[in-house]
Amino acid sequence: MMQRATIDVLVPTCNRPCALAVTLASLSAQTFSDFRTIMSDQSDGQASFDKTEVQAVMRQMQANGRDVLALRNLPRRGMAQQRAFLLSQVTAPYCLYLDDDVLLENDVLERMLRIIEEQQCGFVGSALHGMSFLDDIRPQQQHIEFWNGKVEPERVTPGSAEWARHHLHSAANLFHVQSRLGLTRATTRLYRIAWIGGCVLFDTEKLRSAGGFDFWEQLPEAHCGEDVLAQLRVMERYGGCGIIPSGAYHLELPTTVTTRDVDAPRVLPISSAVDMT
Repeated sequence: MMQRATIDVLVPTCNRPCALAVTLASLSAQTFSDFRTIMSDQSDGQASFDKTEVQAVMRQMQANGRDVLALRNLPRRGMAQQRAFLLSQVTAPYCLYLDDDVLLENDVLERMLRIIEEQQCGFVGSALHGMSFLDDIRPQQQHIEFWNGKVEPERVTPGSAEWARHHLHSAANLFHVQSRLGLTRATTRLYRIAWIGGCVLFDTEKLRSAGGFDFWEQLPEAHCGEDVLAQLRVMERYGGCGIIPSGAYHLELPTTVTTRDVDAPRVLPISSAVDMT
């Protein structure tokens, strides 16, 4: 029986073989190696992980001792169910939800793991930079609130003053902030968030104790914000933070979640009904 990894990297994917190959290649280059990659594919027709470009990267990863598990999860029942399915596969103490269109610098996993182990919080996120906005400087959206001590539980709700923190993650705002402050990998800092999309490392048991994505059955198939709701529930119990520099870059492809009328944190309660363990 294979020994469990420290991190299970969870990649939900749909109709994006080229982007998926880029994401996997950046995982393969990580300085931290004790992780398993689990893909859950909901593509139309042939699975993205069966396409030539993805197979090439998977073979390279496996040849270098990187465990890769490729699964199909059909029929589609919404992104919350997709994330719940991935969580059900996790055996590692930490799980990283990573979108299938993200390019990572090579030390992102190493830095995120170090911080979550130091802080003992519920999650640590690396917000995605949109580098096509590099010349679009928005000082009105670049306010940042640093954690100067231990990351603590915090309740954030849609429409609250804290909710406005999400503007920091628009366009290339976070990259502009790190450049202005001269922050480097060696001087990584933690900051307060509303939520983070695309690259979030959870303490697995803390995510599960807050209910994980079990709320998927309470949502219609067409929804958005399921990742946000899970983060808000974990953050209320255990705390969560972002890191800067982030080291994560968005490939800026069109979203595959096109119907966004039902936003999970606006239609379901922030506080989970699951008892703490």
